[in-house]
Amino acid sequence: MNLPMVVPDPSLPTAVTIYEVGARDGLQNEKVTIPTEVKAEFIGRLIDAGLPIVEATSFVHPKWVPQLADAGELISRLDLHGSVALPVLVPNERGLDRALEAGCDHIAIFGSATETFAQKNLNSTLDDQYAMFEPVVSRALAADADVRAYVSMCFGDPWEGAVPIPQVVAAGKRLLDMGAYQLSIGDTIGVATAAHVGALIDAFGAAGVGVDKLAMHFHDTYGQALANAHASLLKGITTFDASAGGLGGCPYAKSATGNLATEDLVWMLTGLGIEHGVDLSSLVATSQWMAANLGRPSPSAVVRALGTPAS
Repeated sequence: MNLPMVVPDPSLPTAVTIYEVGARDGLQNEKVTIPTEVKAEFIGRLIDAGLPIVEATSFVHPKWVPQLADAGELISRLDLHGSVALPVLVPNERGLDRALEAGCDHIAIFGSATETFAQKNLNSTLDDQYAMFEPVVSRALAADADVRAYVSMCFGDPWEGAVPIPQVVAAGKRLLDMGAYQLSIGDTIGVATAAHVGALIDAFGAAGVGVDKLAMHFHDTYGQALANAHASLLKGITTFDASAGGLGGCPYAKSATGNLATEDLVWMLTGLGIEHGVDLSSLVATSQWMAANLGRPSPSAVVRALGTPAS
């Protein structure tokens, strides 16, 4: 397999963690029901490719995300206590109940930086979402689970337009202050550009939130995901969400197209000499296999360049 020439940049981190979201965020919006055994094999292949964290599913009500109605069955097929973390997203206390009953000890919550998205995604106001999340976080921590927080619409909102940086920082900091170990900053509709990314990271720093607490979650709607990831590296970010094959979007924001493809991120990191632990050949084969299951080509540029027809 072709690999990029390695030219390290001493100004960048030496290693990063890739938080793989393909099995949850990547598949949640698929219209055709994907069999549980295919999802389980997908997760197994991602683990075998060297990804250290693979978000498995969400314990959301099937009415809202039918694709993830099999969350309990899927989790029963996975090794929750292996070397790879398998987080699950929970929307509320009932979702947490189901996750804890299934034995999950890595929990994620999904908040909003804007009023309209909070109403559409959470059936809540921007302020009231915290009252909903507080018992989820406190109970998860009491059960010895760790909690990661996502905050969405951090760079733009399809209903409200540009989102003020101080508003994003305030929303994210409130989630961290509840006890989340990490905040994933979401460019849900893919409108961020490099300087905007840098300014937001700086604003979090000025508010006392260091880069060790932050992860970046980019969408490639306008082809800016890799540029934004590089801008984040320049600021010292070392955790990036990505989706194998570039799968996914947000079911509540129709303008949210595919996530940053894990393969595209790995290609860039490899060329920069940044350790990531992922076997690119295995990952490309996995995304080709999943694309065949979905009946369409992978949107990842690297998968298209390196992949061969799946058998």
